[in-house]
Amino acid sequence: MEPKGVLSPEALSKFEEGVRLVFSRWTALQMAVQNEWGGRTSAQKAHQLTVDVVAWLAHSTLPRYIDELEEMLDENMLLSFNTETEDGSLEEVAEQLMLLHEECLQGNYETISKLQMSGSAVQSIAQSQQLSKDDSEDDNSSEEGQPTLEMDIDTDRQNATTDKVESSTADNLNENDIADGWSVVPSRRKRGQNKS
Repeated sequence: MEPKGVLSPEALSKFEEGVRLVFSRWTALQMAVQNEWGGRTSAQKAHQLTVDVVAWLAHSTLPRYIDELEEMLDENMLLSFNTETEDGSLEEVAEQLMLLHEECLQGNYETISKLQMSGSAVQSIAQSQQLSKDDSEDDNSSEEGQPTLEMDIDTDRQNATTDKVESSTADNLNENDIADGWSVVPSRRKRGQNKS
C-alpha cells in the first residue's frame, strides 16, 4: 500500500491526464497558446506547466494549499504568456486541480472520466469564438436584419480610437488580446525594429 498522500502509479497516470484535460478546457491558457502570446514556444510552455503542476502536487511530501497553486498558475500565465487573468478562471482551475488530486489519492477517477466524455477544448473555444462573433453580428443588426446607421458610426469612432491607442502602444495588441476578465500584458523586454 502507498504511503498516505502519495499517488499510486495508476493514480499518477490518471492525475496527469486529468491535469491535461483541465488545462485543455481553460480558455485563457488555450487562447494564449493558439495566439502564441508566449511566443513560438507557447505550446511547449503549456506542456511544461502541466508537468510542473503534476510534480508540484503529486511528488511533494509537503502539504499543498489552493492559494499557493493559484499563485503558481497566475505567475506562470504572466511570465510565460504575458497574460493576466481576472475572470475568476484561475481560481476555478486551481480548485479543479486540487479536487482531482484528492480524488486520485482516493482512487476515484470519476471526474476524469467526465472530463474525457465532455468533448474537446479546442472545439469549445472555437464554438465560444463563433458564438461571440454571432452575438456581435446580432448586436449590430436592426430588427429587419440590416445594420443600423448608428452602430456603423459608433464602430467607425471606436475604430479611430482603437487606431490611436494601438499606434501609441509599443506592442500593438490586437483586439482579440483583450477579453472578458483577462488580457495580454505587454512584454517588459524592448522589441527590435520591425523588419520590412
